[in-house]
Amino acid sequence: MIKAIFWDNDGVLVDTEGIFFRANQETLADLGISLGWEQFEEISLVRGGSVLQLAQKPGTEAFYKLRDKRDALYADLLTREPLVMEGVRDVLEALTGKYAMGIVTSSGHEHFEIIHRRSGLLPYFQFALTMKDCSRFKPHPEPYLKAIALSGCRPEECLAIEDSPRGLVSAVNAGIRCLVVPSRFTRGGDFPGAFQILNNIRELPATLEELQAGILD
Repeated sequence: MIKAIFWDNDGVLVDTEGIFFRANQETLADLGISLGWEQFEEISLVRGGSVLQLAQKPGTEAFYKLRDKRDALYADLLTREPLVMEGVRDVLEALTGKYAMGIVTSSGHEHFEIIHRRSGLLPYFQFALTMKDCSRFKPHPEPYLKAIALSGCRPEECLAIEDSPRGLVSAVNAGIRCLVVPSRFTRGGDFPGAFQILNNIRELPATLEELQAGILD
């Protein structure tokens, strides 16, 4: 019996992955470094690293300065266009009150606040875990282990909704089932260990009903 649902943020609730890519691409372009989507996908979405390592060594003052520049650009871009993914609001409305729900993201808290200042989604959730709440990030299981503890449920009573390989690995290694809803950027990728792969978020309520009825194992 599923009692708690943990949602990834970027690429699942809000359409921000393309904006984050653009912020990194423009930051590196100023240094004469060309960044392609496949390179960004492998370093950021699969490995959970920073593409800024293409320009500066992580942990150095130069790296942090470059990251600050990227973060400022990303924050500005986030304020310019609608972000909530199609169908998300309807699905959250359908599920509210039936499950405990939380957001589990490796995004920085400042950017998370900028995103949800306009989204109107936070009232659907009992808690949100961002980068400031964890010492290790996806694909490490710590974010989901913390979510399990906050929910008060057992791992087998929890379900994660993810769109990226690193998020999937994080959830699975925390001992919980993970439904993958690929975004327009991760569609066509490999998701070994996923409990099920959905075409879009609107399929989630029916999938949950089948899972609760024991139709899906």
